Amino acid sequence: MESHKAQLILEDGTVYSGTSFGYPKSVAGEVVFNTGMTGYPEALTDPSYFGQILVTTFPLIGNYGMPPSQTSEDWHRFYESLNGKVSGLIVENYSEAYSHHEAQTSLAQWLYNQKIPAISGIDTRSLTRKIRQKGVMLGKIIIDDRDVAFYDPNTENLVERVSVSEVSVWGKGKKRLLFVDCGSKFSIMDELLRREVELIRVPWNYPLRDERCDGIVISSGPGDPALCRETIDHLDYAFRNQVPTFGICLGHQLMALAAGGQTFKMKYGHRGQNQPVMDAESGKAYITSQNHGYAVDLRELPAGWRPLFSNLNDGSCEGLIHKSGRFFSTQFHPEAAPGPVDTRFLFDKFLNLL
Repeated sequence: MESHKAQLILEDGTVYSGTSFGYPKSVAGEVVFNTGMTGYPEALTDPSYFGQILVTTFPLIGNYGMPPSQTSEDWHRFYESLNGKVSGLIVENYSEAYSHHEAQTSLAQWLYNQKIPAISGIDTRSLTRKIRQKGVMLGKIIIDDRDVAFYDPNTENLVERVSVSEVSVWGKGKKRLLFVDCGSKFSIMDELLRREVELIRVPWNYPLRDERCDGIVISSGPGDPALCRETIDHLDYAFRNQVPTFGICLGHQLMALAAGGQTFKMKYGHRGQNQPVMDAESGKAYITSQNHGYAVDLRELPAGWRPLFSNLNDGSCEGLIHKSGRFFSTQFHPEAAPGPVDTRFLFDKFLNLL
C-alpha cells in the first residue's frame, strides 16, 4: 500500500511529521489519547470516538491485524459497531506484519477500506504529555499538503449521527428492556442478551412513554451530553414513574442532567483499560475500561442522589445511585470490551431490580 507524507497539526500550532497509512485523505477533529496496550479493533469501532482523532500511547500497533468483518451471526464478536467511527488514528510504530489466528487483514488495509487516515512515526508519548499538560485540543491530519479547517465535534449533537433510526427487537425473555441507543457499543447489548432479556432498541430521542417495559438502559455515546436535550427530557418520565433505569458512560451523564445535576468537560478525559474505581457501598476497588471526555460534577449532585463509584486517580464521579435504589449509573464500561470484566455483575444488579 502506497504511503504518503503526513502531518498532525494541533490548534496550538504544533506540527508532528510522519508517514501515512490507511486511507489517504485529510481530516480534522478532537485529538484524544487511549492508554490501552491492546483493543484497537474495539476502539476504532466504538461510536464514542466519533469525531475524534485517536492517539495510542502504546508504541506498537497493528501486530495482531484485524478480525473478519461483522455478519448478522457474529455482530458482537470482534467490533463495537458495523464500521469505523474514529476520524483518524495516530501511532508511533505501525506493524504491517501481523499474526493472530482470527486475523483476516492488516490494520492498514482495514483503515483503507473504512476510509480512515492514519499516521505512523509520531512520538505518541510526547504528544500524550502535551495533551495531559494543555488538555485535549483540536487537530488535523494533513496528507500530501491537502489542508482542511479545524473542526470541533463538541459543538454539535453527535449522538443523532451514531444512534439508530428505527425501533428493533432483539432477543427473547421474560424481562422486557427499553434500550436507548445513543451510540452504543455492541458489547453492552451482548451482555444484556446473554441474560435472556428482550431488548427494544430505540433511537436516542425516542419517547420512553411510548413503549411498555420492565426497565430502561441508556447507552454510551459520543460528545457533549448537554446537547442531547430530548433524551434528558424523556428520562423525566422514567424517574417520575419509578421505572428501573441503568445508565452507562454517556447514559450516566444524561441521567445526572435529567435529575438536575451538571456535567463538565474534563481536561483530557479517561480513555483506557486501567482506570481504578472504588465502590462507595462496599469499599472494594475495581479496574475498569473507560472512554469519556465529560464527567458529572460532584459539587452539583441532585437531591436524592449520591455517588456510587469514585475514581481513585482523580476523585471524579464514576457512578450515581438514587436513594430509592431503582436508578443507578456508571461512568465506566462494565461490559469492558476491551478491558477487565470485574464489574459485569452490575448488569445482574440492574436486572434484579426488575
